[in-house]
Amino acid sequence: MKIASFNINGIKARIKALPDWLDEAQPDVALLQEIKSVDEAFPRELFEERGYRVETHGQKSFNGVAILSKLPLEDVSRGLPGDDSDEQARWIEATVIGDKTAVRVCGLYLPNGNPVELDNGQPVRGGKYDYKLKWMERLHARAQELLAAEEPFLMAGDYNIIPQDEDAKKPESWQEDALARPESRAAFRRILNLGFTEAFRARTHGPGHYSFWDYQAGAWQRDNGIRIDHFLLSPQAADMMIDCQIDKEIRGREKPSDHVPIWVELDA
Repeated sequence: MKIASFNINGIKARIKALPDWLDEAQPDVALLQEIKSVDEAFPRELFEERGYRVETHGQKSFNGVAILSKLPLEDVSRGLPGDDSDEQARWIEATVIGDKTAVRVCGLYLPNGNPVELDNGQPVRGGKYDYKLKWMERLHARAQELLAAEEPFLMAGDYNIIPQDEDAKKPESWQEDALARPESRAAFRRILNLGFTEAFRARTHGPGHYSFWDYQAGAWQRDNGIRIDHFLLSPQAADMMIDCQIDKEIRGREKPSDHVPIWVELDA
């Protein structure tokens, strides 16, 4: 079972590049972020004709997540539990029925968190950084619930977290950014330390591996990237992992997203 995650930065902008990548990479499941489309406007036929079932959790012009699956899907749910007032479309989950076993997949688009607003060193209530950290607390709670079931599952997507300095070409440029601040990294570690395997780092070590390059200042040409798209695997899913890779070359193609796909292959 090949499961990919891809922040496409707008379905309208990626209307050709996304199908081209799907035809080439052939993931069984694709978790998409930043579709930037309401559910009714998402071009589902484009993917259904390729054999994918389409499930979206959209929002006009911003955010939005989706699952494309060639395998049967069950029990689709939308929205991260823990705050009924949260209207941002950042979470979708479903159970994928594989040839050997079922895997719960959770697609997420974690808040960016900038600008960082602090008052005496603490995030200002109601600010974007406060929202990011509280969203991560809800993610931690949902992760605990899913782990308690002791079944294979994964949480994948754009985490907007640079876990360590080696995950940035120029870590000094990100020290005060919401993606790399100590509070952000600590929140990510708290989730990881529940018992997850960070799939890419389980297979590949060292610096120089990125999943995002800004459109500005020649970041791609200079390979000035950061690694912020991650797969966290439950112990049961980690036992089934065959491989995890980043499709870096996609960034150099025509009309690319500023992110590239990352994928895992499971023996499922």
